[in-house]
Parts: sequence; structure tokens; C-alpha cells
Amino acid sequence: MTTDAAGGAARADPLRYDGRVAVVTGAGSGLGREYARLLASRGARVLVSNRAVETSSGPSPAELVAAQIRGAGGDAIADNHCVESASAGQAIVDHALSAFGRLDILINNAGGVADKSFRNMTAETFEHVIDVHLLGAFYLASPAWAVMRDQGYGRILNVTSAAGLLGNFGQSNYGAAKMGLVGLTKVLGVEGRKHNIHVNALAPMARTKMTDSLLDEGVHLDPGQVAPVACYLVHESCPATGEIYSAGGGRVARYFIGLTRGYYQHDLDIESVRDHFDRASSADGYLEPGAPEEEMAIIVRAAEATSPCAAQRAPAGQL
Repeated sequence: MTTDAAGGAARADPLRYDGRVAVVTGAGSGLGREYARLLASRGARVLVSNRAVETSSGPSPAELVAAQIRGAGGDAIADNHCVESASAGQAIVDHALSAFGRLDILINNAGGVADKSFRNMTAETFEHVIDVHLLGAFYLASPAWAVMRDQGYGRILNVTSAAGLLGNFGQSNYGAAKMGLVGLTKVLGVEGRKHNIHVNALAPMARTKMTDSLLDEGVHLDPGQVAPVACYLVHESCPATGEIYSAGGGRVARYFIGLTRGYYQHDLDIESVRDHFDRASSADGYLEPGAPEEEMAIIVRAAEATSPCAAQRAPAGQL
């Protein structure tokens, strides 16, 4: 046990990642760099993945971060592939395996923005952002998944965004990509359970080069305040899988998919939907289905309760 910095109550021993190998994409700066540094400082061997800067003749962003980690006593290598092709994803995973012999952690953090109002959004701009965020995550997760299944262990973190979860003007491409990562996370969370592979999503809020123009000058959100959440979500002791978390400014919270209790009527028609739309939309007493079959069970129970033969037992709209 240890004592916290303020001399308060004792805390459990620090979490470590000794023996674990992590790949962090988009780790040449910003949040990805913080994730890589923190994992390495706790004993993980880290592959720092970041696209090389074509106009630079010096060390790449990934090489600089890997050197910083080694200078601080950690173990890291750099990889300069972009993540926008299946061959690059395989090459990054193969690089980690050849250098470290295994792969335990994947943080799909690489991305960028190309904001335009939907009226001005081109197919090329839309597809490019989808390629980097959503397809890039798939291209890394696919070969990593094979490794993790074989070894019976793995942790994957997909970096999503409130722009997808909540919507944000001018970010239809980015929001679609980030919400796509939520769907990928949910499915892989289900499929990975029997193989001891946990998959979660993180929606961070921090000031980085990518978000600098979106935040007011007085808002100070240190990327270092997000890294502990990301790193816990990929630790072997974290029980969560298939979940979405929010982190920023020292706060951590869980996003979830909620379902209103709704309105039920056996002979539902358009006018009934109109007349009871407020009840259907009300979040009072909301539900949180954990899987599609749970929502189906809710619908079946409602249908049974409001069927003609059950009309005397349960009036329309009540379960």
C-alpha cells in the first residue's frame, strides 16, 4: 500500500504493465503521445506509430517520441506507417511482433479533421476522414485480433468523440467515423469476451493541435489528464468491455445507450405515434439494454401486455 501525495488514505499498489506490449497510433503528438509515455513509464514496451512528415528531413514525430521514452528509461520503438491501408496495419503489427515478440494492447488513436458544413462536404473529404479514423482502426485491429485470440489476451481502445456521440456542426465526416468506432467497439466487445479480449471506446476532451481552434483561449484541458483513463481501460485489471467512457480535465464518466420506456399500442397507427410522441420521447424511467436481444425482449413483453387478449390487464401505453 502507498500514501497519496496529500498524505491521505492509503492507496493500492500502482498499476503496472510489465511484460505487456502496446501499439499506440497517432502517438507522435497530443493525446497519443501522452498515452504512449504513460504506458511506457509503467513498464509497457511501446510501438509509437505516427505518419511521417513528408516535408521534414529530421526525425519523424514517432521517432522523437520513442527517443523521449527511451531517454526517460522506457522501452519504445517508432513506426512511420500511416494507418490508411490493410497492408500498413499488418506492417505495424508485424513490426511490434518482430521487435517485442507479442502484442497485448492496441490504442486506435490516429486521426485528423477536415471540417466543412454538410452543404460543402465533398465525397473525397468525407471518405478521407472515414479512411483514417474508422478504416484505420479496422486495419490495425484485424491483425491485432488474430494475435490476441491466439494468446488468449488482449486490450483494445478505440478513440471516439463527442462529435459523433452528440453531433457537432461541420463535422459530418468526423462524427460519422467516430460513431462508427462506437459500433465497432460494441461488436468486438461481444466477440472478444470468450477470448479475454476487452474492447472499449474513449471520448477525450483536451487541448491539442487538432482541437486548438475549437476551444476558447481560457479553456485549459491538459492531454495528460486524459491519459490515466485511457491507460486504465487497457489494463488487465479493468473489467469493462464494450463500453464508452468520457475523459477530460480530470473527470471520467461513462456514456451509455439509453432507451426510453416508450409508448405501446397493439394497433399502432401514424396518428397514435403523433398523439403519444412526447411519451415515446420522454427519458423518465429510461432503460439501458445491454444487447439487441434485450431490446427485443422489451418489445415482446410490451406487445404481449398490450395485445387484444391482454387489453383488460394492461391499457395501451402501460406495461
